[in-house]
Amino acid sequence: MIKKILLASVVAIGGLFSANAQSTELTVSYGGYTQMDGSDMHDGWDHVNNAWGALNAGVNFRVNSKIWLGPSYTFSSTTTKGQHHSNIAYHAIMLNGRYHYYRNSIITLYAKLGLGVEISHMMPRGGDSYNKAYCAFQIVPVGATFDINRNIAMFGELGYGAQGLVQVGFRFKL
Repeated sequence: MIKKILLASVVAIGGLFSANAQSTELTVSYGGYTQMDGSDMHDGWDHVNNAWGALNAGVNFRVNSKIWLGPSYTFSSTTTKGQHHSNIAYHAIMLNGRYHYYRNSIITLYAKLGLGVEISHMMPRGGDSYNKAYCAFQIVPVGATFDINRNIAMFGELGYGAQGLVQVGFRFKL
């Protein structure tokens, strides 16, 4: 029974997206200083270095002229200091919503909200690896997109979350 409900939900959501989606875009970006650095998303391990940032990829579907929705994946990693040098890999999967609140011929300003799960893959030296899950989010009050041509745009975002405090990247219309 539960499988039928889940399958029906997936079909309904897919149908909604395909019926309303006027456009699709692929995004790739880099973000610096992530949620993983700003909060304890490393199971209480001591002497954890800041991560090098985050690589992000996503697919967005246009719902209407001002709203875009879609999933994203974020990867980051870090190490620990000290004699028990260990590694941590961060994997975040989120559903993002973007609202365009200003647009002219050159720039589009928007806000974005993302929510999902972050999985910290802990790799202690001399011990077995294990995973720990946390709530992942991304809050962007100010984002800007600059169209390079009809199919490629450059963007920058200021916010906080798993994708980074400052994020820059490209959007490719499919």
